[in-house]
Amino acid sequence: MPAYSTHTDEQLYEMLQGDDQEAFTEIYQRYWKVLYQRASAMLHDGQLAQDIVQEVFISLWNRRHEAQIEKLAAYLHQAVRFQELKALHRLQSDTAFYDRLASITQDLIHHEPLLYSEMERIVRTLLDRLPEDQRRILRMSREEGLTYRQIAEKTGISIKTVEKKISLSLRAIRKGMDGSFPLILSLALAAQSGLRHL
Repeated sequence: MPAYSTHTDEQLYEMLQGDDQEAFTEIYQRYWKVLYQRASAMLHDGQLAQDIVQEVFISLWNRRHEAQIEKLAAYLHQAVRFQELKALHRLQSDTAFYDRLASITQDLIHHEPLLYSEMERIVRTLLDRLPEDQRRILRMSREEGLTYRQIAEKTGISIKTVEKKISLSLRAIRKGMDGSFPLILSLALAAQSGLRHL
């Protein structure tokens, strides 16, 4: 029996294409934890992160005969990133959406600059469409890190009004992003295609 742990990714992937389940197990053990940790950090949801990573590995196995992946680690990370974007699209909570969008956007800055640029353009456009008071309060909360009480004191309005205006802003951004997600996902999918995705 070959010592699977000593094989390179390229060797393991070639064995995987030959239906070697032990090679698949080694790939899984080699990358599951780091993929889960990054997805969990991006999504702030351990169960969702686990589901995403499992889905990526299931796809890797099911489509092993069709794939021509040159860099296995890069592919796996990008596949998880794509699934994160899909999960973001399904979010119903406005606050959770914005928080996860911020995390994923920071990740894209380093790994997918073109996709990041497009998402930044979309978000900036949506922010610019907000009423001035909502835009200002949202930036005080999200960019300056002020609490609702601090914002209320600075703007001279009640905490309840601050909360309402932020809620309205986040809802408007989430709804605005809904129409942009087909483009965002197509760009993410194109990035995966650059790695000869599954």
